[in-house]
Amino acid sequence: MKQPTLPFWQVWNVSFGFLGVQLGFALQNANVSRVLSDLGADLHSLSLFWLAAPIMGLLVQPIVGAASDRTWNRVGRRRPYILGGAIAAAIGMLLMPNASLFVAFMAPMLFGGIMLALMDGAFNVTMQPFRALVADMVPDEQRTLGYSIQALLINIGAVIGSILPFVLTNVIGLDNTAPKGEVAPTVTWAFYIGASALFVTVLWTVIRTKEYAPADYNRYKGLTAAVAPSVKPSLGKRLANFWKLFINMPKTMRQLAIVQFFSWFSLFIMWVYTTPAITQYIWGIEAKWFDSDYLHSLETIPPEIAAAKGAAGDWVGIIFAAYSLFAALFSIVLTRIANRFGRKLTYSLSLLAGGLGYLSFILFQNAEVVHVDLLVTQVDIPQGALDLLIPMIGIGIAWAAILAMPYAILAGSLPADKTGVYMGIFNFTIAAPQIVSGLVAGQILKYVFHNEAIYIVMLAGASMILGALSVYFVQDSASNRDTIAVPQGH
Repeated sequence: MKQPTLPFWQVWNVSFGFLGVQLGFALQNANVSRVLSDLGADLHSLSLFWLAAPIMGLLVQPIVGAASDRTWNRVGRRRPYILGGAIAAAIGMLLMPNASLFVAFMAPMLFGGIMLALMDGAFNVTMQPFRALVADMVPDEQRTLGYSIQALLINIGAVIGSILPFVLTNVIGLDNTAPKGEVAPTVTWAFYIGASALFVTVLWTVIRTKEYAPADYNRYKGLTAAVAPSVKPSLGKRLANFWKLFINMPKTMRQLAIVQFFSWFSLFIMWVYTTPAITQYIWGIEAKWFDSDYLHSLETIPPEIAAAKGAAGDWVGIIFAAYSLFAALFSIVLTRIANRFGRKLTYSLSLLAGGLGYLSFILFQNAEVVHVDLLVTQVDIPQGALDLLIPMIGIGIAWAAILAMPYAILAGSLPADKTGVYMGIFNFTIAAPQIVSGLVAGQILKYVFHNEAIYIVMLAGASMILGALSVYFVQDSASNRDTIAVPQGH
């Protein structure tokens, strides 16, 4: 039986919760390095703290994917995991900026690292079933549309999350500096707002999306209803089955893994090191002000240093919002471009644009302060910081493609009864390059680039260009015109 096509707004509701998830994820990406630095982390050790994120994804997503494939209850198949993950993520977001309050139990920096692990683990519990929910609910001819809408909502959430600290500083008037060992009020309140938005939007998807009953799902996907085993398989048997699935993953997934390695290696570097890179390169703050031993030798941080680091941290939110905004705009036309020029060419050129964006960071070092009107507020910032909005165009194009194109290419090669577990396995191609990046980037920064963080961003650009070249070797088995359909009016 052919799976029915969905009205546009029903496809929208399926992914709407990702708006809040990505709002929280954007707050994490733009501010965790700043938070951990404020709590006492060294520049070269930041990537080691950030390892918590991909490791949690590596552990959580395959388990949640396999579990959600087997779950059918009154709440649904994917929705119980989506809601549970959102609740846990919101709790982590509320606690992390208050690390200094728990100093009686553990060092604030350690508490911050634990909350990072909790948040990212919970984000992964929520994200993986969202990916599978699109594959469940959206028919083949609307699949690229479904993932494009998801990418659009992701980037709208990212824009809001990224600019929150800047808005709270320059519009609301909260302080963006903090005493040594504490977190700035702007960041704290941004995390509070993000936690609330995350819970509300996920609840919307859970309430407004009705998953198919098992019998209907099996008919739409051409499956035979599974018979419950009389004896539950042992943990060893389940691990063996999982390993068998991993070894026998579709050829397209293995090819996409190479592209994913280079692109996510780059993204991890950007999230970890953009704040120190522009603080040093554009605001002119020496690397010693990111050294925990040096900072511990001081009673207080000079006001001008704290102000510069706070301003640079807020501006990172703006440029991260910019690349998310450009990604959201590109997501609107992504389906049509892929229809016309092919998914592989669209994907490759998008990654190339991102690589060139990273490399162009080196061109912008103008420290001359300029006065800028930003809607309801006015700020004085270095010209080089303002110029960084230009490379965000290319990075935004790459980010939109990374969020949508691999899944659109991959989905057609997956067996319908194992979509969830294979989507979880595919997360290995996201987590593994971030783990590698986390292990080596800090050492490269320290011993090769002598803590000059702008050069690690150049490494990210080279890696993204390698990702663009490797798309050529990916086999996209389905005809674009057979699998991509754009409803009238979208």
